[in-house]
Amino acid sequence: MPYAEVAVNAAAPIRQAFTYRIPDELTVAVGQAVYVPFGARTLQGVVVEVTAEPRYQDARDIEAVIDERPLATPERVSLASWLSGYYRAPLFDCVSLMLPPGFKRRPQTFLCLAFWAGDAPDDLSDAERAVLDALREREESESEDLKRFLKDVRGAARAISLLIRRGLVARTYRLARPSVQPRVVAHLTLRLAADEARGRAAALREDGSQRAGRRATVLDALAEEGSLPLSRARALGLTPATLRDFETEGVAVREDVTLLRDPLAGREYERKPPADLTADQGRAAAEIIAALDARLKPDPPGNAADAARRAFLLHGVTGSGKTEVYLAAIEHAASLGKRAIVLVPEISLTPQTVRRFGERFPGEVAVMHSNLSLGEHFDMWHAVRDGQYRIVIGPRGALFAPQPDLGLVVIDEEHEWTYKQQEGSPRYHARKAAEELCARTGAVLVLGSATPDVESHFRASANAYRLLELPQRLIQSDGGVKTAPLPAVDVVDLREELKAGNRSIFSRTLARSVRSALDAREQVILFLNRRGAASFVQCRDCGHVPECRSCAVALTYHEPGVSAAPAVSPKARLKPGLQEGREGGGGAGGGRGGSLVCHYCHRRSSLPGTCPECGGNRLRQVGIGTEGVEEAAQREFPGARTLRWDSDVTRGRDQHEAILSRFVRHEADILVGTQMIAKGLDIPLVTLVGVISADIALHLPDFRAGERTFQLLEQVAGRAGRGPRGGRVVVQTYTPDHYAIEAMSAHDYHALYAQEIENRRRMGYPPFGRLVRLTYAHTNADFSREQAAAMARGLREECARLGLPNVDVLGPSPAHVPRIRGRWRWNVVIRGDDPTAILSDEPLPRGWGLDVDPISVL
Repeated sequence: MPYAEVAVNAAAPIRQAFTYRIPDELTVAVGQAVYVPFGARTLQGVVVEVTAEPRYQDARDIEAVIDERPLATPERVSLASWLSGYYRAPLFDCVSLMLPPGFKRRPQTFLCLAFWAGDAPDDLSDAERAVLDALREREESESEDLKRFLKDVRGAARAISLLIRRGLVARTYRLARPSVQPRVVAHLTLRLAADEARGRAAALREDGSQRAGRRATVLDALAEEGSLPLSRARALGLTPATLRDFETEGVAVREDVTLLRDPLAGREYERKPPADLTADQGRAAAEIIAALDARLKPDPPGNAADAARRAFLLHGVTGSGKTEVYLAAIEHAASLGKRAIVLVPEISLTPQTVRRFGERFPGEVAVMHSNLSLGEHFDMWHAVRDGQYRIVIGPRGALFAPQPDLGLVVIDEEHEWTYKQQEGSPRYHARKAAEELCARTGAVLVLGSATPDVESHFRASANAYRLLELPQRLIQSDGGVKTAPLPAVDVVDLREELKAGNRSIFSRTLARSVRSALDAREQVILFLNRRGAASFVQCRDCGHVPECRSCAVALTYHEPGVSAAPAVSPKARLKPGLQEGREGGGGAGGGRGGSLVCHYCHRRSSLPGTCPECGGNRLRQVGIGTEGVEEAAQREFPGARTLRWDSDVTRGRDQHEAILSRFVRHEADILVGTQMIAKGLDIPLVTLVGVISADIALHLPDFRAGERTFQLLEQVAGRAGRGPRGGRVVVQTYTPDHYAIEAMSAHDYHALYAQEIENRRRMGYPPFGRLVRLTYAHTNADFSREQAAAMARGLREECARLGLPNVDVLGPSPAHVPRIRGRWRWNVVIRGDDPTAILSDEPLPRGWGLDVDPISVL
């Protein structure tokens, strides 16, 4: 009898698989979903390996197969095992990345009476009697539902346990109902030829009766469409008697039809022919195409050299036509019978990316991201697995789409931090996971960026990736393309503006440039990577700053209606006394109408009319966010139509696409936004980009602060000058001599890279060493600090015991935001060639979080 190693959905931090026997009557393969006994419960599992010998002798039998078809291929199961080992994450958490939405079902405990109603003992407590009375009424109850029902009964939970031990209450286990299923709709389907159906309809109309007329109407609709939802057929006049007659006569039949919930339904893209590639684009595409051809050779890739030949870093300046290279590569992969996955850094980029790819491959593009409904995600997952789509597009999670015949993976804007999973488990990086996926499937990997991650460029210089370059910007010209310069950058020293008496958020240079662009009927982008109307509110009498009760951060001021759909507003939406920098009036109880919001836990409260500490009424807004920038722009440039693009106005599902469409149609002159507007926008009328403050993230205590600032500024600068009118960028900063600002002003990535590499080589940071960050969180501040100190001490002792000279333990130190959602957080960082070597294979104690290769040490 063969055996299976199964990853079990046990809701516990288990990194191992469990051994089960495969009964003779079952056929089980790697990737198959099964039901297995686990203690007293039956749980879901996924087979990760089939073996001839058991790894654990007292193995129990697999109970049943959930789906005859494996849910994951062996290559993806192998990837899940690698993710679990590399990121030290529970195995089922990693396997679940490959599974269809809604697969995971919560095990539930059900309770019922184990005796006849009149047989209850006399020595029961009041709580026990309350439990029994509730079960008599309910017959059977899910354990948590019963506890909620008895929430006012003191000791109810303990009473339930005692009754179970005494045998008075029986306990059984079942899995919760599936959270999503295929959408099945009853249809009426024509069984005749369309012309014959029309002929019958005409004959029925000659009858002249009302009944015959209704039948004729239904037949005409069936002749036109072939099949109708039964609800629509009934609305047209279908009765039960008519349905029976149709089925008896062989005219039409009722059948259940599974409908595809397609998030792109109704969107039609006109096919566009491939563009003529420039010499640089042609060379880049040719190298990728050669790798696609090479993968078909009999000798499969399996070593580091093969992996390097299949992985490319496409470094192209903004507007250099990287997408055309992607499209050419995908087109060739399609000619080989292969499919592709294209990753974008965030959902806001999905609409324009889908349009570009949909115009080249209409009807062959699927989209997968977290903003889809569960039903849409479920249907797209199964449609992709069935091979219905040539291309899958989405953020990092789309990497694990069950795309068959995978030949190409593209990661656009590969430098973006959003490719790293920040919460939950596993905390993978999509770039690293994509390398492993391509190594297992033989697919080609293309990483594209105008500002590559320093570690990616370092790997390219070490020949781990093949470097392809597109050094020239391209713009449309007379049906073709021509080269164009990158936009000129003016760096404005805000210290000089203050000396000149200018206290506006707009420097004199930026204000003149905006007016000039508006006069020429051009469009402007104003960038500030901070939401809200003001960074915080402060009392000018006592200095009090309202803070979140759950997080150690100041509350951000938002104007009323920040969650509303965006609107083009030629007039400022200011309340009396709320203008930026002014002291407010207003009565107590939030008379000003705005809100104070925590951007970490989303706690919201109204803006008080007086200081809660001293009772003074001189409350002042300090700092500025995108709301404040929009309002200031409306005051400074009256008549200009403004539009804002940040997470506060994109809560709705299609808001990203709606905002982009309005700006593209020139329904707004000025677009104000956060990092959402820094990537992917290609709007020829945008001739000016203004960076309100380049310093927001520049001075964070993180070794990647300079690199990230450069990348963000260079990306947003790339939105200007994509048309024949050219472009200009104005960057406002208090530190114009910082190396990141200087490199960005010259569009000099290599200068930035040289400085970053030198800094990291000196400090032993990636790529010259790896990092692991352990974070402890607890509601008690002292206990949290003590636990972090004990962990750091234990790690140092283990490092000394193992004699690891190239591993350092840093900390403990408080997190950059020391308290979030009521929990105080302390970090311990391990730095070295193999920082996981000093970690035990056992799960970390409760309260600890582990992040391998974190993108930040904050």
